[in-house]
Amino acid sequence: MHPKNPFAKDYDFEDLILHSPALRKFVFVNAYGNQTIKFGDKLAIKALNKALLKAHYGLEHWDIPEYNLCPPIPGRLDYLLHIADLIPKTTLRLLDIGTGANLIYPILARLHFNWQCTASEVDLDALKNAQKIIDKNTVLQEIVLRRQRFKYSILEHIILPGDNFDVVVCNPPFFKNRTDAQQQNQRKVRNLQLEEGENFGGQANELWYKGGEEAFVKKMVVESVQFKDQVHWFTSLVSQKENLKNIKRAINKTLPIAVKVVDMEQGNKQSRFVAWTFKG
Repeated sequence: MHPKNPFAKDYDFEDLILHSPALRKFVFVNAYGNQTIKFGDKLAIKALNKALLKAHYGLEHWDIPEYNLCPPIPGRLDYLLHIADLIPKTTLRLLDIGTGANLIYPILARLHFNWQCTASEVDLDALKNAQKIIDKNTVLQEIVLRRQRFKYSILEHIILPGDNFDVVVCNPPFFKNRTDAQQQNQRKVRNLQLEEGENFGGQANELWYKGGEEAFVKKMVVESVQFKDQVHWFTSLVSQKENLKNIKRAINKTLPIAVKVVDMEQGNKQSRFVAWTFKG
């Protein structure tokens, strides 16, 4: 985990429970005598997120529908901390592609770094929930939401004439179709020994895209060329390392000034994001 990530240390669950008592029912003592939660349980993760946002940032209101993806905050913040290393500016103008109902990247970017944030989303219900989070928290009022009305567009129709962003961030859908997503979810349930009925949630647009994350990022790369004067760095998470080769090949075809792959590590999980720019 990034050395500046405040969530790299063990959670102080008693302190978190003081800030958000609803977390208590998910906390138990494991075989090693440590307090913990079941990290495969989406409801537990949601309760933990609420407590972390309240304890660390004073955010009073955050919630998502039960069917939407629930993101782990430490890993999401890690992405942004590496972005801060990539672009050493005091205040960044960030565009989040596919912010989802949880709005987590703009929330962390705003509260941890005080960046200026714009976020897009194709799903109207998710966008409404994200707007509800903004409306209930005064500290988030400056976040701007834009609806992507064209299902197969990514940057087009979102980056407008006159816009200028320091960075685009994206957590693309990484499954190729519904069947692929369901099989992977069932595998996780078995591996984590979850109880029947527990799952990781997520709507179609959050989980899969025709061709998977490789196709999504390649589409984003193609579209990035027309906005090369309006965005300094384009970035996207790449969950499957084997997709990097083809994604980098697609990026290099657009003749960028620089391409970088930034590796990240959260516990036993390895992840990365790819970044490219047309500016010197």
